[in-house]
Amino acid sequence: MAIFELFSKRKKREANAGKPDVYQYDKLPEPFRVQVVHIWRSALGPYGTDRYGNFLPTNSIWKGIHDVMCRELGMFSLVESQSNPCDDCMQYVLHAPTENALDIIQLSFQTLNLLLRDDYETKRYRTQDVDDAIEELNLRFREHGVGYQFEGNRLIRIDSQFIHAEAVKPALGLLAEAGFEGAREEFTKAHEHYRHDRYKEAVAEALKAFESTMKSICDARKWPYKSSDTAKPLMDILFQNGLIPADLQPHFGTFRAAMEQGLPTLSNRTSRHGQGLDPKPIPQYFAAYALHTAASNIVFLVEAHKAMK
Repeated sequence: MAIFELFSKRKKREANAGKPDVYQYDKLPEPFRVQVVHIWRSALGPYGTDRYGNFLPTNSIWKGIHDVMCRELGMFSLVESQSNPCDDCMQYVLHAPTENALDIIQLSFQTLNLLLRDDYETKRYRTQDVDDAIEELNLRFREHGVGYQFEGNRLIRIDSQFIHAEAVKPALGLLAEAGFEGAREEFTKAHEHYRHDRYKEAVAEALKAFESTMKSICDARKWPYKSSDTAKPLMDILFQNGLIPADLQPHFGTFRAAMEQGLPTLSNRTSRHGQGLDPKPIPQYFAAYALHTAASNIVFLVEAHKAMK
């Protein structure tokens, strides 16, 4: 679907040119919520009957989204003035608290992504294809300065569009390949924890994804390792087997030190050991560091693995 740059949008973009991309996470502007409804109408299709009085096949899509939300939230209906599942979902996303509005946005786009790509029964009633709808949603997030994107079949929180584009998104794409399923699941779990402010769990899952990536590479190349191996011994195996060419290894000394002492140390000091009597809260910026470091390391290792003969 074409996105039109209105005069007001262009002026705002020009005014922000050159400024760092700063996002907020606590509020979904009303125009953004309305734009989500517009995407839903074109990508999920209408609710009701056709000209012959037959129920539309798209009705089941809306009922499914509505019923899942009600079940998970422990409610009988999403709104007090009930109409039909479609209208109720739209009223809900327009007025629900931010966290719950994000819940239904994620669920609706998961439905699109997983169930409607090849659903020819409903295709004639939907005027926007799945990828275009996802692309528009992500554009609307950026347009309103809201720090979320739909990637890897879920909403993930982003702190910098540059880091997201250069590290997080490529990592998700590379881990989608066969053999990296475990690492991808852990990496997306890390982002889900991060979105819900569970920073300690986010750090733990980020490290798991980093370690699982190395184990997947070892499996693919039949390099033996112990199932209990953590980051340092796994890194030793990759270096010993020449994943990084020998003549380049001196140049990666600081890189290796950062990988061994950075993310693993952060996790060891926080998520993986007891806290004693004095709980140690994880600040948001620590969790962001863990996610971004894991993403960058995963991209590097998988690309090196793919390039290695």
